[in-house]
Amino acid sequence: MSDQQYSPAGFRILPPVVKNLLIINGLFYLATITFQDAFGIDLDNLLGLHYFKSDLFRPYQFVTYMFLHANFGHILMNMFALWMFGYLLENYWGPKRFLTYYMITGIGAAIVQTAINWWDISAIQAAATTYAAQPSLDGFIAFVRHYYPTYYEAEGTVRSFINDWTVNKAAQSYASQSINFVDQLIKLQMDVPTIGASGAVYGILLAFGMVFPNMLVYIYFLFPIKAKWIVIIYGALELFSGISNKPSDNVAHFAHLGGMIFGFLLILYWKKKSRYS
Repeated sequence: MSDQQYSPAGFRILPPVVKNLLIINGLFYLATITFQDAFGIDLDNLLGLHYFKSDLFRPYQFVTYMFLHANFGHILMNMFALWMFGYLLENYWGPKRFLTYYMITGIGAAIVQTAINWWDISAIQAAATTYAAQPSLDGFIAFVRHYYPTYYEAEGTVRSFINDWTVNKAAQSYASQSINFVDQLIKLQMDVPTIGASGAVYGILLAFGMVFPNMLVYIYFLFPIKAKWIVIIYGALELFSGISNKPSDNVAHFAHLGGMIFGFLLILYWKKKSRYS
């Protein structure tokens, strides 16, 4: 894409799009804390990306989710990576192309995450329908242990319900209550928002590896490794973590991969377009 290379008046360590993205993310983070503490308004519920069948879902969340972060460590890591890999790309591509890439990879990450959620939740809903036809204590325990192990292992409402049903196996009311519990668990899963700029940041990482494949990056400021190997390693780790699907892991690994996939496709499109333009 050498014919598309941007030539600014001077190299900038903090180019305009990267700078403004850092500011916007910082303002959203402060707003999240302020609105929650001062007004009791949860911006994660309003602006985080929800499953499309959730009552909390709004189409604009495909964009707004990427400006929210769970905690200071979350935003610090994402913003550092955005600057570290993004400022060189913006200097190379120019602000317009860089911003286009950032937004498309962020939205692409949301699309992939939504597709994965649909796949997972559809399977759970099918299992819930099967369970509802023949509810039982053993069946309820098996369902919760398989799909919601965290709720099964932790002391709480679900665990208390199982204990009560175990003591009162003859009571018929527990069967119908268990069906309601299953529906509530699925609804809770639908209502969990996805937040963070990680999808777009992983797209930036992918682009950095493609545009500057042999540039050395110092991991933890000590160990040099070529950019292309960082992309491969991080991509493989995200794929492995996503497939592993550990219940205690609340990271949207497939959203990260989605940002990389959309970034790869967009760069290929730009390369093809430049050859024929």
